[in-house]
Amino acid sequence: MATGSPISLRVFSLNCWGIRYRSLHCTPRYEMIAELLSKEKHDVVLLQEVWSELDYLFLKKKLACSHQHSHYFKSGVIGSGLAVFSKHNIQDAFLYRYSLNGYPYMAHHGDWFGGKAVGLVILNVCGLTAHVYVTHLHAEYCREHDSYLPHRVVQAWELQQFVRHTSRGADLVILSGDLNMHPQDLGTRLLRTYTRLQDCYAETEKFDGCEEGFTLIAENPFTSKEELLPFDKGIRIDYIFFKGSKKVCVKCKLFSTTKGSVPGKPFPYSDHEALSADLLLLPQQVTEATGREHESCDTGTDQSGMGGNLTGVRMSDSLTCEEVFPKGCEKDAREVSCASQN
Repeated sequence: MATGSPISLRVFSLNCWGIRYRSLHCTPRYEMIAELLSKEKHDVVLLQEVWSELDYLFLKKKLACSHQHSHYFKSGVIGSGLAVFSKHNIQDAFLYRYSLNGYPYMAHHGDWFGGKAVGLVILNVCGLTAHVYVTHLHAEYCREHDSYLPHRVVQAWELQQFVRHTSRGADLVILSGDLNMHPQDLGTRLLRTYTRLQDCYAETEKFDGCEEGFTLIAENPFTSKEELLPFDKGIRIDYIFFKGSKKVCVKCKLFSTTKGSVPGKPFPYSDHEALSADLLLLPQQVTEATGREHESCDTGTDQSGMGGNLTGVRMSDSLTCEEVFPKGCEKDAREVSCASQN
C-alpha cells in the first residue's frame, strides 16, 4: 500500500577516461562533461577514472550550483578515480580497497597503482536512506588470455560482501561503475546472485541507447577495435544496479546511454558511453500483513545470503575453484583467491 508521493531519482554514471597527459583531449572533455551535468541536473552522479584531484576540483566548481554535495575517494598511488556528486545531502562516506588488484611490475597497465576500490556514500533522499556505491574493477586487456580473471572475480566477491554487509537497513541501494565484466561473466553473476541487485538495462520500461546496451562501441573514435575482439559491434561492461526495500519499491522508467559522438562536439565524452537511469521510488506502508507483498523489494538477504531471479544462475550452484580460476590463470593468483574462499 503506497503511503507517499512517488519520488523521481535520476542517476548518471561514466568512466571519464581521465588519465592526464595520456588520455586524448582530457581537458576539453571534462568541460563537456561539466556542461552536460549542469544542463541535465541528475540527482546523483557517479564517476570513474577521475584520476586527478585537480579535475575533480574543476568539476566541483562547475557543478556547485547543480550538485552542492560531493566526495572524492582517495586510494593507492594515484587515487581510486572514484567521485560522487549529489543534489541530496551526503551523510557519510566510506571506501573499501580491494585486496587483490594487479601487479606492480605491470606498470604499463597501471591498475595496481590506481588502488581499485568501491566507494559508498549514504544519502538522505526525501527522508529515505539511500546507500549509493561506485566502483571500478580491474581491466581485462585480453579476453582470450586473461591473466587478471582471478583478480576481477575476487574483487566481485569482495564487492558483493561489502554491499551486503553495509546495506542492511537501507531503504534504497544503488551500485554503478565500470565492472570490466560482461553480463554473463562469473563475477557479474556472483555479484547479482548474492546482492539481489537488479540491472537497469534489463528492468527498464523504456530504453534509448546503443544496441544491446553496449558501453564500449566500435563507432567511438577513442575505442581500440582490437580491444573489442571478438565482439565486433561492442560490449557491455558498465552498469547501474538498484534494489528497493519493504519501505520503498523501485522501478526503472528510462535507461539510456550516449551513442559515441556528441552532437555539435568534435569528439565523445569518453571512450566509454555514459549511462543514465530514471528511477521511480514508490514509498510503501510496511505492516506485518503487507510485508510479504513487498518482499521482492527487500534490501535484506535470506539466511544463505542468496536470492533473486537471475538468468543463468541456479540457487543450488556450487562455484568451485576450477570454475572461478580456469586453466591458464596464474598459479599464485589462483592460490590466493582459493584460500580466500575457504
